[in-house]
Amino acid sequence: MSPAPGNTPLSKDELAQLIPSLATQAELNEFERLNILEGAKWAFSNRVLANTDPLTEPYIRELHRRMFDNTWQWAGIYRNTEKNIGVLVHEIRNRIPALLADARYWVEKDAYSVDEIAMRVHHGMTVIHPFSNGNGRHARLLADVIAVKLGGPEFTWGTKDMVSSGPAREAYIKSLRKADGGDLRELLAFSRS
Repeated sequence: MSPAPGNTPLSKDELAQLIPSLATQAELNEFERLNILEGAKWAFSNRVLANTDPLTEPYIRELHRRMFDNTWQWAGIYRNTEKNIGVLVHEIRNRIPALLADARYWVEKDAYSVDEIAMRVHHGMTVIHPFSNGNGRHARLLADVIAVKLGGPEFTWGTKDMVSSGPAREAYIKSLRKADGGDLRELLAFSRS
């Protein structure tokens, strides 16, 4: 199975930790999609929304675990291999708490709009790239949870299918690259398109 352009390639060891027996990338994409729906159902349940803070490190890991727990043995566990994207492995455990502390400050000081806080966290998570795979999907769901928790609506993200190559995925990746340079305007616009 080879990842779509823009997806993180997995090592042989990471691929060996696939839980279901799947033969094609399309089967994997569908299996992950169903697993992610279960994760989203958990994240948006009234009990979880009311009683959890998405701006905590344990929540970050639990959300990823819930999104991929039927698919990958490493779901919810930070990566231990270097990737073609993301910070060095040894930086992950320091960068996530720093990002979350910034986000809590933005919320407390009303420094940005709800959308911008969620997008800053989303972008920060994609830069850190803490998991072996699923980082973009995780960051998007996390941004949705943050927006809802802060009283806003979920984002539309241009389309619901950004796993496959196409114009929506290309626009998303382009907006992330602009955000890498400090300009979040395209990412904010795309998230609501």
